[in-house]
Amino acid sequence: MTNMTITTSPLFQLDYGGKIEREIAKLIAAFDELGFDTARYPKRWLALKLLEADEDILQRVSEMPNGDRVIARARQGANHLKDMLGDDVDLLTADRRYGYINGVVRQSFHRPLMDRIALTDRIDDIVTHKWLGLPVFFAVMYVVFRLVIDVSSPFLDWTDAVINGPIARLFRFILDLVTAPAWIHSLVIDGIVAGVGGVLVFVPGLLILYFFLALLEDSGYMSRAAFVMDRFMRVVGLHGKSFIPMILGFGCAVPAIYATRTIPSRRDRVLTALLVPLMSCSARLPVYVVFGLAFFGARAGTVIWAMYALGIVVAMLAGMVFTRTILKPDVTSAFVLELPPYRQPALKSVLIHMWENTREFVRKAGTTILLASIVMWTLLSLPWGVSNPRDSYFGRVSGALSPLFAPLGFGNWETGGALVSGFMAKEIVVSTLSQVYVGGEEKPIEEPTTFGKELTVIGRGFVEAAVGSGKILLSILPGVNLVDEEAAGEDTALSLALREHFTPLSAVALLVFVLLYVPCVATLGAIKHEFGRSWAATSAVYQTVVAWLAAFLVYQGGRLLGLG
Repeated sequence: MTNMTITTSPLFQLDYGGKIEREIAKLIAAFDELGFDTARYPKRWLALKLLEADEDILQRVSEMPNGDRVIARARQGANHLKDMLGDDVDLLTADRRYGYINGVVRQSFHRPLMDRIALTDRIDDIVTHKWLGLPVFFAVMYVVFRLVIDVSSPFLDWTDAVINGPIARLFRFILDLVTAPAWIHSLVIDGIVAGVGGVLVFVPGLLILYFFLALLEDSGYMSRAAFVMDRFMRVVGLHGKSFIPMILGFGCAVPAIYATRTIPSRRDRVLTALLVPLMSCSARLPVYVVFGLAFFGARAGTVIWAMYALGIVVAMLAGMVFTRTILKPDVTSAFVLELPPYRQPALKSVLIHMWENTREFVRKAGTTILLASIVMWTLLSLPWGVSNPRDSYFGRVSGALSPLFAPLGFGNWETGGALVSGFMAKEIVVSTLSQVYVGGEEKPIEEPTTFGKELTVIGRGFVEAAVGSGKILLSILPGVNLVDEEAAGEDTALSLALREHFTPLSAVALLVFVLLYVPCVATLGAIKHEFGRSWAATSAVYQTVVAWLAAFLVYQGGRLLGLG
Protein backbone atom coordinates (compact mmCIF):
# COMPACT_ATOMS: atom_id res chain seq x y z
CA MET A 1 0.00 0.00 0.00
CA THR A 2 1.31 3.45 -0.86
CA ASN A 3 1.65 5.91 2.02
CA MET A 4 -0.25 9.15 1.45
CA THR A 5 -0.22 12.40 3.39
CA ILE A 6 -3.45 14.37 3.28
CA THR A 7 -3.23 18.04 4.21
CA THR A 8 -6.39 19.91 5.02
CA SER A 9 -7.02 23.42 6.23
CA PRO A 10 -8.19 23.56 9.86
CA LEU A 11 -11.86 24.22 10.33
CA PHE A 12 -11.02 26.27 13.40
CA GLN A 13 -7.96 28.29 14.32
CA LEU A 14 -7.68 30.14 17.62
CA ASP A 15 -6.69 33.79 17.39
CA TYR A 16 -4.07 34.54 20.05
CA GLY A 17 -4.29 38.33 19.69
CA GLY A 18 -2.56 40.85 17.47
CA LYS A 19 0.90 40.85 19.10
CA ILE A 20 1.29 37.06 19.36
CA GLU A 21 -0.18 36.53 15.89
CA ARG A 22 2.38 38.96 14.46
CA GLU A 23 5.24 36.98 16.01
CA ILE A 24 3.76 33.70 14.72
CA ALA A 25 3.56 35.18 11.20
CA LYS A 26 7.17 36.44 11.45
CA LEU A 27 8.40 33.01 12.52
CA ILE A 28 6.49 31.25 9.74
CA ALA A 29 8.06 33.69 7.26
CA ALA A 30 11.47 32.87 8.81
CA PHE A 31 10.94 29.17 8.02
CA ASP A 32 10.76 30.01 4.31
CA GLU A 33 13.54 32.60 4.53
CA LEU A 34 15.98 30.18 6.20
CA GLY A 35 14.95 27.20 4.05
CA PHE A 36 13.86 25.24 7.13
CA ASP A 37 12.12 21.93 6.41
CA THR A 38 8.63 22.02 7.95
CA ALA A 39 7.30 18.87 6.30
CA ARG A 40 7.07 17.05 9.64
CA TYR A 41 4.85 19.57 11.40
CA PRO A 42 2.17 22.15 10.52
CA LYS A 43 3.94 25.51 10.28
CA ARG A 44 1.62 27.42 12.61
CA TRP A 45 1.69 24.72 15.28
CA LEU A 46 5.48 24.52 15.09
CA ALA A 47 5.89 28.30 15.33
CA LEU A 48 3.62 28.42 18.38
CA LYS A 49 5.48 25.59 20.13
CA LEU A 50 8.83 27.27 19.48
CA LEU A 51 7.55 30.56 20.91
CA GLU A 52 6.25 28.65 23.94
CA ALA A 53 9.74 27.10 24.33
CA ASP A 54 8.40 23.53 24.31
CA GLU A 55 11.48 21.48 25.34
CA ASP A 56 10.69 18.43 23.19
CA ILE A 57 10.14 20.51 20.05
CA LEU A 58 13.25 22.62 20.74
CA GLN A 59 15.31 19.43 20.98
CA ARG A 60 13.90 18.02 17.73
CA VAL A 61 14.33 21.29 15.82
CA SER A 62 17.90 21.76 17.06
CA GLU A 63 18.87 18.48 15.36
CA MET A 64 17.55 19.63 11.98
CA PRO A 65 19.42 21.72 9.36
CA ASN A 66 19.18 25.45 10.20
CA GLY A 67 17.38 24.48 13.42
CA ASP A 68 19.63 26.62 15.62
CA ARG A 69 18.89 29.71 13.54
CA VAL A 70 15.15 29.05 13.73
CA ILE A 71 15.35 28.60 17.51
CA ALA A 72 17.28 31.87 17.80
CA ARG A 73 14.52 33.68 15.88
CA ALA A 74 11.89 32.07 18.11
CA ARG A 75 13.67 33.10 21.31
CA GLN A 76 14.01 36.63 20.01
CA GLY A 77 10.26 36.76 19.32
CA ALA A 78 9.39 35.19 22.69
CA ASN A 79 11.57 37.68 24.58
CA HIS A 80 9.97 40.51 22.64
CA LEU A 81 6.48 39.32 23.60
CA LYS A 82 7.49 38.97 27.25
CA ASP A 83 8.80 42.54 27.27
CA MET A 84 5.57 43.83 25.79
CA LEU A 85 2.99 41.67 27.58
CA GLY A 86 4.78 40.91 30.85
CA ASP A 87 4.45 37.08 30.83
CA ASP A 88 6.01 34.06 29.16
CA VAL A 89 4.40 33.03 25.89
CA ASP A 90 3.17 29.68 27.19
CA LEU A 91 1.23 31.45 29.95
CA LEU A 92 -0.20 33.99 27.51
CA THR A 93 -1.36 31.34 25.04
CA ALA A 94 -2.82 29.18 27.83
CA ASP A 95 -4.74 32.19 29.11
CA ARG A 96 -6.05 32.82 25.61
CA ARG A 97 -7.20 29.19 25.24
CA TYR A 98 -9.00 29.21 28.57
CA GLY A 99 -10.53 32.57 27.67
CA TYR A 100 -11.89 31.04 24.46
CA ILE A 101 -13.24 28.03 26.34
CA ASN A 102 -14.88 30.36 28.84
CA GLY A 103 -16.47 32.28 25.96
CA VAL A 104 -17.86 29.09 24.41
CA VAL A 105 -19.26 27.99 27.78
CA ARG A 106 -20.92 31.37 28.29
CA GLN A 107 -22.61 31.13 24.90
CA SER A 108 -23.80 27.56 25.34
CA PHE A 109 -24.63 27.41 29.06
CA HIS A 110 -27.42 29.61 30.43
CA ARG A 111 -27.28 30.75 34.04
CA PRO A 112 -30.08 32.50 35.94
CA LEU A 113 -30.05 36.25 35.42
CA MET A 114 -27.68 37.87 37.90
CA ASP A 115 -28.77 40.94 39.81
CA ARG A 116 -25.44 42.59 39.34
CA ILE A 117 -24.08 43.25 35.84
CA ALA A 118 -20.33 43.70 35.50
CA LEU A 119 -18.98 47.04 34.26
CA THR A 120 -17.52 45.28 31.20
CA ASP A 121 -20.99 43.99 30.27
CA ARG A 122 -22.52 47.44 30.67
CA ILE A 123 -19.95 48.99 28.36
CA ASP A 124 -20.38 46.15 25.88
CA ASP A 125 -24.11 46.76 25.79
CA ILE A 126 -23.22 50.00 23.99
CA VAL A 127 -20.00 49.36 22.04
CA THR A 128 -21.15 45.97 20.69
CA HIS A 129 -24.79 46.98 20.17
CA LYS A 130 -26.34 45.85 16.89
CA TRP A 131 -27.01 49.42 15.72
CA LEU A 132 -24.79 51.58 17.96
CA GLY A 133 -21.59 49.51 17.66
CA LEU A 134 -20.57 50.71 14.19
CA PRO A 135 -21.20 54.45 14.84
CA VAL A 136 -19.26 54.13 18.10
CA PHE A 137 -16.33 52.57 16.22
CA PHE A 138 -16.23 55.37 13.64
CA ALA A 139 -16.61 57.96 16.41
CA VAL A 140 -13.65 56.47 18.29
CA MET A 141 -11.50 56.50 15.15
CA TYR A 142 -12.58 60.09 14.44
CA VAL A 143 -11.46 61.19 17.91
CA VAL A 144 -8.14 59.38 17.47
CA PHE A 145 -7.35 61.06 14.15
CA ARG A 146 -8.43 64.47 15.41
CA LEU A 147 -6.07 64.03 18.34
CA VAL A 148 -3.29 62.84 16.04
CA ILE A 149 -3.50 65.96 13.88
CA ASP A 150 -4.39 68.58 16.48
CA VAL A 151 -2.01 67.44 19.21
CA SER A 152 0.91 66.72 16.88
CA SER A 153 0.64 69.89 14.76
CA PRO A 154 2.88 72.02 17.08
CA PHE A 155 5.51 69.26 16.98
CA LEU A 156 5.22 69.04 13.18
CA ASP A 157 6.06 72.75 12.96
CA TRP A 158 8.94 72.27 15.41
CA THR A 159 10.38 69.30 13.49
CA ASP A 160 10.12 71.21 10.20
CA ALA A 161 11.92 74.19 11.75
CA VAL A 162 14.69 71.96 13.15
CA ILE A 163 15.28 70.07 9.88
CA ASN A 164 15.23 73.14 7.64
CA GLY A 165 17.02 75.29 10.24
CA PRO A 166 19.79 73.90 12.47
CA ILE A 167 20.19 70.58 10.64
CA ALA A 168 20.35 72.18 7.18
CA ARG A 169 22.78 74.82 8.50
CA LEU A 170 24.95 72.08 10.01
CA PHE A 171 25.20 70.29 6.67
CA ARG A 172 26.01 73.57 4.89
CA PHE A 173 28.74 74.30 7.44
CA ILE A 174 30.34 70.87 6.97
CA LEU A 175 30.17 71.15 3.17
CA ASP A 176 31.72 74.61 3.25
CA LEU A 177 34.37 73.36 5.67
CA VAL A 178 35.51 70.63 3.27
CA THR A 179 35.02 72.94 0.25
CA ALA A 180 32.65 70.48 -1.39
CA PRO A 181 31.82 71.12 -5.05
CA ALA A 182 28.52 72.73 -5.99
CA TRP A 183 26.93 69.48 -7.16
CA ILE A 184 27.65 67.75 -3.82
CA HIS A 185 26.20 70.76 -2.02
CA SER A 186 23.05 70.53 -4.15
CA LEU A 187 22.77 66.76 -3.67
CA VAL A 188 22.95 66.98 0.12
CA ILE A 189 20.81 70.10 0.67
CA ASP A 190 18.34 70.00 -2.24
CA GLY A 191 18.24 66.21 -2.51
CA ILE A 192 18.78 64.42 0.80
CA VAL A 193 17.79 67.08 3.36
CA ALA A 194 14.77 68.25 1.34
CA GLY A 195 13.68 64.70 0.43
CA VAL A 196 14.29 62.71 3.61
CA GLY A 197 13.62 65.71 5.86
CA GLY A 198 10.32 66.37 4.12
CA VAL A 199 9.12 62.95 5.32
CA LEU A 200 10.72 62.89 8.78
CA VAL A 201 8.74 66.01 9.62
CA PHE A 202 5.71 63.76 10.21
CA VAL A 203 7.34 61.43 12.76
CA PRO A 204 5.59 63.19 15.72
CA GLY A 205 2.20 62.50 14.14
CA LEU A 206 3.06 58.82 13.69
CA LEU A 207 4.23 58.53 17.30
CA ILE A 208 0.88 59.84 18.51
CA LEU A 209 -1.09 57.67 16.05
CA TYR A 210 0.64 54.47 17.18
CA PHE A 211 0.27 55.51 20.82
CA PHE A 212 -3.52 55.74 20.56
CA LEU A 213 -3.84 52.56 18.46
CA ALA A 214 -1.81 50.70 21.10
CA LEU A 215 -4.09 52.11 23.81
CA LEU A 216 -7.16 50.82 21.98
CA GLU A 217 -5.61 47.39 21.50
CA ASP A 218 -4.35 46.94 25.05
CA SER A 219 -7.57 48.25 26.60
CA GLY A 220 -9.55 45.45 24.94
CA TYR A 221 -11.56 47.66 22.58
CA MET A 222 -10.06 46.26 19.36
CA SER A 223 -11.64 42.88 20.07
CA ARG A 224 -15.00 44.66 20.29
CA ALA A 225 -14.28 46.44 17.02
CA ALA A 226 -13.65 43.07 15.33
CA PHE A 227 -16.90 41.74 16.78
CA VAL A 228 -18.85 44.77 15.53
CA MET A 229 -17.23 44.67 12.09
CA ASP A 230 -18.07 40.97 11.71
CA ARG A 231 -21.69 41.78 10.85
CA PHE A 232 -20.58 44.55 8.51
CA MET A 233 -17.97 42.38 6.78
CA ARG A 234 -20.30 39.46 6.18
CA VAL A 235 -21.95 41.66 3.56
CA VAL A 236 -18.82 41.14 1.44
CA GLY A 237 -18.48 37.45 2.23
CA LEU A 238 -15.89 37.79 5.01
CA HIS A 239 -16.08 37.50 8.76
CA GLY A 240 -14.50 39.25 11.71
CA LYS A 241 -11.21 37.35 11.47
CA SER A 242 -10.38 39.40 8.38
CA PHE A 243 -10.71 42.55 10.45
CA ILE A 244 -7.46 41.86 12.33
CA PRO A 245 -5.24 42.01 9.19
CA MET A 246 -7.19 45.05 8.00
CA ILE A 247 -6.53 46.84 11.30
CA LEU A 248 -2.84 45.95 10.93
CA GLY A 249 -3.08 47.55 7.49
CA PHE A 250 -3.49 50.94 9.17
CA GLY A 251 0.13 50.54 10.27
CA CYS A 252 1.70 48.76 7.29
CA ALA A 253 0.14 46.53 4.66
CA VAL A 254 3.10 44.11 4.47
CA PRO A 255 2.70 42.44 7.91
CA ALA A 256 -1.07 42.67 7.41
CA ILE A 257 -0.77 40.53 4.26
CA TYR A 258 1.22 37.91 6.17
CA ALA A 259 -1.30 38.07 9.04
CA THR A 260 -3.95 36.66 6.67
CA ARG A 261 -2.38 33.26 7.41
CA THR A 262 -4.59 33.13 10.52
CA ILE A 263 -7.66 32.82 8.24
CA PRO A 264 -8.47 29.15 7.47
CA SER A 265 -10.01 29.56 3.99
CA ARG A 266 -7.65 30.41 1.10
CA ARG A 267 -10.46 32.25 -0.65
CA ASP A 268 -10.94 34.47 2.41
CA ARG A 269 -7.19 35.02 2.65
CA VAL A 270 -6.98 36.16 -0.97
CA LEU A 271 -9.98 38.47 -0.65
CA THR A 272 -8.63 39.99 2.56
CA ALA A 273 -5.22 40.54 0.94
CA LEU A 274 -6.90 42.39 -1.95
CA LEU A 275 -8.71 44.68 0.50
CA VAL A 276 -5.91 45.34 3.01
CA PRO A 277 -4.01 47.84 0.78
CA LEU A 278 -7.12 50.05 0.74
CA MET A 279 -6.60 50.73 4.44
CA SER A 280 -4.68 53.97 4.96
CA CYS A 281 -1.23 52.84 6.05
CA SER A 282 1.11 55.12 8.00
CA ALA A 283 3.04 55.90 4.80
CA ARG A 284 0.02 57.76 3.44
CA LEU A 285 -0.38 59.87 6.59
CA PRO A 286 2.38 62.38 5.63
CA VAL A 287 0.55 63.06 2.34
CA TYR A 288 -2.75 63.56 4.17
CA VAL A 289 -1.17 65.83 6.76
CA VAL A 290 0.75 68.10 4.38
CA PHE A 291 -2.27 68.65 2.11
CA GLY A 292 -4.75 68.76 4.99
CA LEU A 293 -2.87 71.46 6.89
CA ALA A 294 -2.08 73.39 3.70
CA PHE A 295 -5.69 73.63 2.51
CA PHE A 296 -8.02 72.91 5.43
CA GLY A 297 -6.27 74.19 8.57
CA ALA A 298 -8.28 73.33 11.68
CA ARG A 299 -10.46 70.94 9.65
CA ALA A 300 -7.47 68.84 8.57
CA GLY A 301 -8.32 66.17 11.17
CA THR A 302 -11.79 65.76 9.71
CA VAL A 303 -10.39 65.44 6.19
CA ILE A 304 -7.89 62.81 7.29
CA TRP A 305 -10.56 60.84 9.16
CA ALA A 306 -12.66 60.97 5.99
CA MET A 307 -9.78 59.38 4.05
CA TYR A 308 -9.54 56.52 6.54
CA ALA A 309 -13.32 56.03 6.50
CA LEU A 310 -13.38 56.18 2.68
CA GLY A 311 -10.76 53.43 2.52
CA ILE A 312 -12.98 51.16 4.62
CA VAL A 313 -16.07 51.94 2.53
CA VAL A 314 -14.26 51.34 -0.78
CA ALA A 315 -12.84 48.08 0.61
CA MET A 316 -16.36 46.91 1.42
CA LEU A 317 -17.62 47.85 -2.07
CA ALA A 318 -14.64 46.15 -3.73
CA GLY A 319 -15.25 43.07 -1.60
CA MET A 320 -18.87 42.92 -2.73
CA VAL A 321 -17.73 43.00 -6.37
CA PHE A 322 -15.08 40.30 -5.87
CA THR A 323 -17.52 38.13 -3.89
CA ARG A 324 -20.02 38.18 -6.73
CA THR A 325 -17.46 37.61 -9.52
CA ILE A 326 -14.06 35.93 -9.19
CA LEU A 327 -14.08 35.09 -5.46
CA LYS A 328 -17.48 33.60 -4.75
CA PRO A 329 -17.86 32.47 -1.12
CA ASP A 330 -17.34 28.89 -0.06
CA VAL A 331 -18.69 27.32 3.13
CA THR A 332 -19.28 30.04 5.71
CA SER A 333 -17.53 29.39 9.00
CA ALA A 334 -18.63 30.64 12.39
CA PHE A 335 -16.70 33.49 13.96
CA VAL A 336 -16.03 32.90 17.65
CA LEU A 337 -14.06 35.60 19.44
CA GLU A 338 -13.14 36.02 23.07
CA LEU A 339 -14.04 39.47 24.39
CA PRO A 340 -11.49 40.06 27.15
CA PRO A 341 -12.44 42.28 30.10
CA TYR A 342 -11.50 45.92 29.78
CA ARG A 343 -8.19 46.64 31.45
CA GLN A 344 -5.83 49.50 32.01
CA PRO A 345 -3.23 49.49 29.21
CA ALA A 346 0.33 48.80 30.33
CA LEU A 347 2.35 51.94 29.63
CA LYS A 348 5.48 49.93 28.82
CA SER A 349 3.67 47.83 26.23
CA VAL A 350 2.08 50.92 24.66
CA LEU A 351 5.41 52.75 24.44
CA ILE A 352 7.17 49.71 22.93
CA HIS A 353 4.43 49.33 20.32
CA MET A 354 4.61 53.06 19.53
CA TRP A 355 8.39 53.11 19.26
CA GLU A 356 8.74 49.92 17.19
CA ASN A 357 6.30 51.01 14.51
CA THR A 358 7.75 54.53 14.31
CA ARG A 359 11.29 53.14 14.24
CA GLU A 360 10.35 51.06 11.21
CA PHE A 361 9.13 54.22 9.47
CA VAL A 362 12.37 56.06 10.33
CA ARG A 363 14.41 53.06 9.14
CA LYS A 364 12.58 53.21 5.83
CA ALA A 365 13.37 56.94 5.63
CA GLY A 366 17.03 56.08 6.16
CA THR A 367 17.08 53.49 3.39
CA THR A 368 14.30 53.51 0.81
CA ILE A 369 13.54 57.22 0.96
CA LEU A 370 17.23 58.17 1.08
CA LEU A 371 17.89 56.12 -2.05
CA ALA A 372 14.78 57.52 -3.75
CA SER A 373 15.84 61.08 -2.86
CA ILE A 374 19.27 60.57 -4.43
CA VAL A 375 17.75 59.03 -7.57
CA MET A 376 15.17 61.82 -7.76
CA TRP A 377 17.84 64.53 -7.43
CA THR A 378 19.88 62.84 -10.16
CA LEU A 379 16.92 62.68 -12.55
CA LEU A 380 16.08 66.32 -11.80
CA SER A 381 19.70 67.31 -12.56
CA LEU A 382 20.10 65.35 -15.80
CA PRO A 383 21.15 66.29 -18.37
CA TRP A 384 23.88 68.06 -16.41
CA GLY A 385 23.49 71.79 -16.26
CA VAL A 386 19.73 71.86 -16.82
CA SER A 387 18.32 75.04 -15.27
CA ASN A 388 14.59 74.28 -15.43
CA PRO A 389 13.51 71.03 -13.70
CA ARG A 390 10.75 70.73 -16.31
CA ASP A 391 13.46 70.07 -18.91
CA SER A 392 15.17 67.34 -16.85
CA TYR A 393 14.74 63.66 -17.51
CA PHE A 394 12.36 63.46 -14.56
CA GLY A 395 10.37 66.43 -15.86
CA ARG A 396 10.12 65.00 -19.38
CA VAL A 397 8.81 61.60 -18.24
CA SER A 398 6.45 63.23 -15.74
CA GLY A 399 5.22 65.65 -18.37
CA ALA A 400 4.41 62.74 -20.70
CA LEU A 401 2.27 61.15 -17.97
CA SER A 402 0.60 64.32 -16.71
CA PRO A 403 -2.29 64.28 -19.26
CA LEU A 404 -3.55 61.11 -17.56
CA PHE A 405 -4.11 63.11 -14.38
CA ALA A 406 -5.47 66.29 -15.97
CA PRO A 407 -9.15 65.17 -15.68
CA LEU A 408 -8.49 64.60 -11.97
CA GLY A 409 -7.42 68.18 -11.30
CA PHE A 410 -3.68 67.69 -10.90
CA GLY A 411 -2.33 67.42 -14.44
CA ASN A 412 1.02 69.14 -13.73
CA TRP A 413 4.28 67.31 -14.28
CA GLU A 414 5.41 67.70 -10.66
CA THR A 415 2.43 65.77 -9.28
CA GLY A 416 2.58 63.13 -12.01
CA GLY A 417 6.21 62.45 -11.17
CA ALA A 418 5.51 62.35 -7.44
CA LEU A 419 2.74 59.76 -7.92
CA VAL A 420 5.01 57.58 -10.05
CA SER A 421 7.76 57.74 -7.41
CA GLY A 422 5.14 56.90 -4.77
CA PHE A 423 4.97 53.42 -6.26
CA MET A 424 8.17 52.69 -4.30
CA ALA A 425 6.67 53.96 -1.02
CA LYS A 426 3.74 56.31 -0.51
CA GLU A 427 5.65 58.73 1.72
CA ILE A 428 7.99 59.41 -1.21
CA VAL A 429 5.14 61.44 -2.73
CA VAL A 430 5.85 64.13 -0.12
CA SER A 431 9.60 63.68 -0.51
CA THR A 432 9.40 64.24 -4.27
CA LEU A 433 7.13 67.28 -4.01
CA SER A 434 9.48 68.72 -1.39
CA GLN A 435 12.47 68.27 -3.68
CA VAL A 436 10.70 69.69 -6.74
CA TYR A 437 9.03 72.68 -5.07
CA VAL A 438 11.42 73.49 -2.20
CA GLY A 439 14.74 71.82 -2.95
CA GLY A 440 15.80 74.24 -5.66
CA GLU A 441 14.79 77.44 -3.87
CA GLU A 442 17.42 80.06 -3.17
CA LYS A 443 18.09 80.11 0.56
CA PRO A 444 18.62 83.51 2.21
CA ILE A 445 22.09 84.27 3.50
CA GLU A 446 22.08 83.38 7.19
CA GLU A 447 24.01 85.07 9.95
CA PRO A 448 26.74 82.98 11.61
CA THR A 449 25.62 81.12 14.71
CA THR A 450 27.10 78.83 17.33
CA PHE A 451 26.38 75.28 18.43
CA GLY A 452 25.13 76.51 21.80
CA LYS A 453 22.68 78.93 20.18
CA GLU A 454 21.39 76.20 17.91
CA LEU A 455 20.73 73.91 20.89
CA THR A 456 18.97 76.76 22.66
CA VAL A 457 16.73 77.37 19.65
CA ILE A 458 15.91 73.65 19.38
CA GLY A 459 15.16 73.33 23.10
CA ARG A 460 13.04 76.47 23.23
CA GLY A 461 11.09 75.35 20.18
CA PHE A 462 10.43 71.93 21.75
CA VAL A 463 9.14 73.47 24.96
CA GLU A 464 6.86 75.81 23.01
CA ALA A 465 5.58 72.86 20.96
CA ALA A 466 4.91 70.83 24.13
CA VAL A 467 3.03 73.74 25.72
CA GLY A 468 1.00 74.31 22.55
CA SER A 469 0.18 70.62 22.27
CA GLY A 470 -0.89 70.53 25.91
CA LYS A 471 -3.20 73.51 25.44
CA ILE A 472 -4.81 71.82 22.44
CA LEU A 473 -5.29 68.60 24.40
CA LEU A 474 -6.88 70.43 27.35
CA SER A 475 -9.12 72.43 24.99
CA ILE A 476 -10.88 69.20 24.09
CA LEU A 477 -12.62 69.36 27.48
CA PRO A 478 -16.06 71.03 27.38
CA GLY A 479 -15.91 74.73 28.26
CA VAL A 480 -12.10 74.90 28.00
CA ASN A 481 -10.47 76.93 25.23
CA LEU A 482 -6.77 77.64 25.63
CA VAL A 483 -6.00 77.85 21.92
CA ASP A 484 -5.47 81.24 20.31
CA GLU A 485 -7.00 80.92 16.85
CA GLU A 486 -4.77 83.70 15.55
CA ALA A 487 -1.63 81.95 16.73
CA ALA A 488 -1.89 79.18 14.19
CA GLY A 489 1.21 77.34 13.03
CA GLU A 490 3.29 79.01 10.35
CA ASP A 491 3.02 77.78 6.80
CA THR A 492 5.94 75.75 5.55
CA ALA A 493 7.59 76.45 2.21
CA LEU A 494 5.98 73.28 0.82
CA SER A 495 2.50 74.36 1.96
CA LEU A 496 2.88 77.71 0.23
CA ALA A 497 4.09 76.02 -2.97
CA LEU A 498 1.18 73.56 -2.96
CA ARG A 499 -1.36 76.38 -2.76
CA GLU A 500 0.05 77.79 -5.98
CA HIS A 501 -0.56 74.52 -7.87
CA PHE A 502 -3.70 73.09 -6.24
CA THR A 503 -7.17 74.16 -5.21
CA PRO A 504 -8.92 72.60 -2.19
CA LEU A 505 -10.98 70.48 -4.58
CA SER A 506 -8.00 69.18 -6.57
CA ALA A 507 -6.18 68.56 -3.26
CA VAL A 508 -9.04 66.31 -2.08
CA ALA A 509 -9.03 64.50 -5.43
CA LEU A 510 -5.29 63.88 -5.05
CA LEU A 511 -5.75 62.52 -1.53
CA VAL A 512 -8.43 60.12 -2.80
CA PHE A 513 -6.08 58.97 -5.56
CA VAL A 514 -3.17 58.45 -3.14
CA LEU A 515 -5.49 56.51 -0.82
CA LEU A 516 -6.60 54.07 -3.51
CA TYR A 517 -3.94 53.75 -6.19
CA VAL A 518 -1.44 50.92 -6.76
CA PRO A 519 0.08 49.47 -3.54
CA CYS A 520 3.77 50.03 -2.90
CA VAL A 521 6.39 47.58 -4.17
CA ALA A 522 6.79 45.89 -0.78
CA THR A 523 3.05 45.21 -0.49
CA LEU A 524 2.85 43.77 -3.99
CA GLY A 525 5.86 41.62 -3.15
CA ALA A 526 4.08 40.26 -0.07
CA ILE A 527 0.94 39.46 -2.10
CA LYS A 528 3.06 37.74 -4.76
CA HIS A 529 4.90 35.71 -2.09
CA GLU A 530 1.67 34.57 -0.44
CA PHE A 531 -0.70 34.14 -3.37
CA GLY A 532 1.22 34.35 -6.63
CA ARG A 533 2.04 36.84 -9.39
CA SER A 534 -1.47 36.94 -10.87
CA TRP A 535 -3.08 38.17 -7.63
CA ALA A 536 -0.38 40.82 -7.20
CA ALA A 537 -1.09 42.05 -10.72
CA THR A 538 -4.82 42.01 -10.00
CA SER A 539 -4.28 44.17 -6.92
CA ALA A 540 -2.15 46.70 -8.82
CA VAL A 541 -4.52 47.02 -11.79
CA TYR A 542 -7.85 47.15 -9.98
CA GLN A 543 -6.66 49.66 -7.39
CA THR A 544 -5.23 52.02 -10.01
CA VAL A 545 -8.46 51.90 -12.02
CA VAL A 546 -10.59 52.46 -8.91
CA ALA A 547 -8.33 55.33 -7.81
CA TRP A 548 -8.60 57.11 -11.18
CA LEU A 549 -12.38 56.74 -11.31
CA ALA A 550 -12.87 57.87 -7.70
CA ALA A 551 -10.62 60.93 -8.10
CA PHE A 552 -12.38 61.75 -11.38
CA LEU A 553 -15.79 61.62 -9.68
CA VAL A 554 -14.59 63.79 -6.80
CA TYR A 555 -13.02 66.49 -8.99
CA GLN A 556 -15.52 66.62 -11.84
CA GLY A 557 -18.47 66.17 -9.47
CA GLY A 558 -17.16 69.00 -7.32
CA ARG A 559 -16.85 71.26 -10.33
CA LEU A 560 -20.42 70.49 -11.37
CA LEU A 561 -21.54 71.47 -7.88
CA GLY A 562 -19.58 74.71 -8.08
CA LEU A 563 -16.92 73.68 -5.58
CA GLY A 564 -13.98 74.14 -7.95
